[in-house]
Amino acid sequence: MAWKNYRDLIVWQKAMEVAAEVYEISKKLPKEELYVLSNQIRRAAVSIPSNIAEVQSRNSKKEFIRFLFIALGSRSELETQLLLSVKVGYLSDADIDTAMRLLEETGKLLTSLIHSQSPSFL
Repeated sequence: MAWKNYRDLIVWQKAMEVAAEVYEISKKLPKEELYVLSNQIRRAAVSIPSNIAEVQSRNSKKEFIRFLFIALGSRSELETQLLLSVKVGYLSDADIDTAMRLLEETGKLLTSLIHSQSPSFL
């Protein structure tokens, strides 16, 4: 691996942008969703960079790739939750536009990193 610290990874940096954006977006959700949808959205957003950071402590390529796949799954979970928030009228497309763009970029970066570590996975 050409990087020494997870903070050097562009994908981690992008995932941190996603998390920060989602924390701002979640403030727009109704108070009755504080312990349900808002909490789920924040947890999924935090999970992405957290799992990317955790890969640095993994000693095997298999474990490394597994945590990248977990981050990719959290990315998809978050995307679904944001889309649901729009569908039920809590947020608008404009509210989630930046987060969705960042999520798309993060997904591409994660997929590329996974592929670079083991092309047979994709």
